Order: sequence, then C-alpha cells, then structure tokens
Amino acid sequence: MPADLALLLASLSADQIREHLFRCCGSTRWVDSMLAHSPFADEAQLREKARALWSGLAESDYLEAFSHHPRIGSDPEALRQKFGRTASWSAGEQSSVQSATEETIMELSRYNTEYIQKFGFVFLICATGKSAAEMLVALKKRLPNDRATEIQNAATEQAHITQIRLDKLKAELNTERT
Repeated sequence: MPADLALLLASLSADQIREHLFRCCGSTRWVDSMLAHSPFADEAQLREKARALWSGLAESDYLEAFSHHPRIGSDPEALRQKFGRTASWSAGEQSSVQSATEETIMELSRYNTEYIQKFGFVFLICATGKSAAEMLVALKKRLPNDRATEIQNAATEQAHITQIRLDKLKAELNTERT
C-alpha cells in the first residue's frame, strides 16, 4: 500500500522537500510557505494547505509559477516535439496531443502567441485528459478575457496542475521507497 505523501516528505531534508515542491509548483512563496507549515499531519492536510496557500498568493507569485511552464506554440515544430516527448511528468499531462492535426498545431501556435502578447504570460491549462482540439477551444474562449480574469483562470489551472503533480510526486517517492 502506498505511503501517505505527508509521511514521505517528512522523511526528507528541507532541501529535498523544496526541490520536490518546486516540481509541483514554481512559486517560491508557495514552496516556502509549504515548508513553513510542514510537517503535515497527513496527506489531506498537506493538500488542503497547498490549496489554501496557493489561493492566498499575490499576482507576482502566480506569474512566477506560470513562468515555469513551457510556452506552447512558440514554434510549431518545437510544439510537435514537445508533445511527442515522453518526459516523466508532462507525458501524461499532454499525451493526447500527440495525435493533433497539423491545422490544430498551427492554430495552437498562432493563438498562444496572441495570448502571450495580450496577457504577458503563457496560456496555462491543465492538459491532463484534454486533446489538442479541446485546448485550442479553451484558448480561443479565454483570449477575449481581460488580464485580471485570465490571471485567475491560469491560477485555477495551476492549482489543478499542482494537485496532479502532488499525485505524481507521491507515486515517484513511493517507487523510490521500494
């Protein structure tokens, strides 16, 4: 039976915990706050604290976390390669995009460039289980928003991504433990 994530993290040094948490969310303030609140009684408390601390951060903290995500569509060929890779954590998150059509890849590239120009940060979406076409629809739908709305949308997506990555961290640490 897999060990509780809070228990797994408690067995690590602060530097190791910091490194692992940064893989889940690229906000320095969030990571520092999580460390300040550790150890956690259990995984439920850890996850609730992760959500609460994230929701209490400033815009600059959100933007820092967003900057840790790759720019989708900066170059159509790079986009194709990015989705074709099987990097450990991003593979599952973006695996359904591997079968995207050329047209969809080109549109993702074009609309993502517009998004970055308008808002000043990458289009962030929890890609797990979404096709490229679904992400494109979401991108087009969010493009007319104002910046404040988009920061909140991206922050919500980051919160989902963080929870998924905590799951991946738990699985990874449990594997290392055996």
